[in-house]
Amino acid sequence: MKKVLIATEKPFAPAAVEQIKKVTDKAGYQLVLLEKYTDVDEFKKEVSDVDALIVRSDKVTQDIINAAKNLKVVVRAGAGYDNLDLDACTAKGIVAMNTPGQNSNAVAELAFGMMIYHIRNGFNGKPGNELRDKKLGIHAFGNVGMFVSEIAKGFGMDVYAYDPFVSTDEIKKKGVKVLESAEELYKTCQYVSLNIPANDTTKKSIGYQLLSLMPKDSKLVNTARKEVINEDELLKIFEERQDFSYLSDVAPDCIDIIENKYPGRYVFTAKKMGAQTSEANIKAGIAAAQQIINYFEKGDTKFQVNK
Repeated sequence: MKKVLIATEKPFAPAAVEQIKKVTDKAGYQLVLLEKYTDVDEFKKEVSDVDALIVRSDKVTQDIINAAKNLKVVVRAGAGYDNLDLDACTAKGIVAMNTPGQNSNAVAELAFGMMIYHIRNGFNGKPGNELRDKKLGIHAFGNVGMFVSEIAKGFGMDVYAYDPFVSTDEIKKKGVKVLESAEELYKTCQYVSLNIPANDTTKKSIGYQLLSLMPKDSKLVNTARKEVINEDELLKIFEERQDFSYLSDVAPDCIDIIENKYPGRYVFTAKKMGAQTSEANIKAGIAAAQQIINYFEKGDTKFQVNK
């Protein structure tokens, strides 16, 4: 019997675990839970004899991989997978996967939740602004970007996108205007939705050069990763541009400076919560479980990220 471990310091919703168990039970697999653990040694102990692993934001490090004697496949229930040590997985012949698209709508909706909250002054009763007729730029037109574009059009926004990895025709099919460079996107749009992955190329790539191009009363909305922001240059923009605001799904390391010096010009969630909906929990969890089963039963590696 194959043994599958769900290791989640930040647990799935109970309804999601229930649905995941239905999938694994149907396949004849044993499901084991490690939730709200506080010591990495607990993780090492539980992973030592499992065949498959499902995580959320939990770090699957070299030490975890070394402790996992029987591990064949690990799935990050979500799109980003920078919490997986891909080199360590590859070295041990472990297939690493993600579940792209399952959390995308939840992330996109949060972006608009932060925008509305910010431009309506935290609902403090004072007059605010509207999204209609404003220009929104989508930086990276993947699954999240597509949902962002759909919601933005519902608000009556003028929607643009830049993504060198997605064809112009594909973007235009969604009724979105295509721009040829990141510089053009930031120069054109008062709002920019940042959806790029965090990798060696993108980390600290969003900084003064791009942000200084943005029009008056600009807002950068980050539902990606904090690591893609050059925080020293972010602070420079805050200092130079009194009209600039930063809305993020995860607080930057320089949060204390921003909170103390620039009140009213930021929104930070208490923790990364783009995927924190019951619907996203269930979809990502079920997808992770099904991908594990498809790998063992059919050799399916469609969503492998360490090829």
